[in-house]
Amino acid sequence: MLLAWFDTAEVDRFAASLVREVTRRLPPSQVDSSSKKAVERLSRMTDVLSDQLRAFAQSQRLNVYKRARLGNRVKWQLKDAGYPEPFVDAFTTEVVTLLAVTRRARG
Repeated sequence: MLLAWFDTAEVDRFAASLVREVTRRLPPSQVDSSSKKAVERLSRMTDVLSDQLRAFAQSQRLNVYKRARLGNRVKWQLKDAGYPEPFVDAFTTEVVTLLAVTRRARG
């Protein structure tokens, strides 16, 4: 039972798929908050990814370690993909916040 608390295989797979989806929808070279088109793409992408994140959080029992692991994996994979630091920090904050809100709503 205790080992399941640290089993992050599903979390790691989900983090990788989330980052793949981000890079597919909004490549690092297109991250420009001054462009109206980029802002619209980011908004649509965020809606889709929020739905995926909520579904994942509701289907898994994510303890504090797994939530932290997911945020950390997303952050470092986005950095490795070449996204600017402000985007990485904002996106990671949104991921972790959405996980917390979904967890509270689940009860």
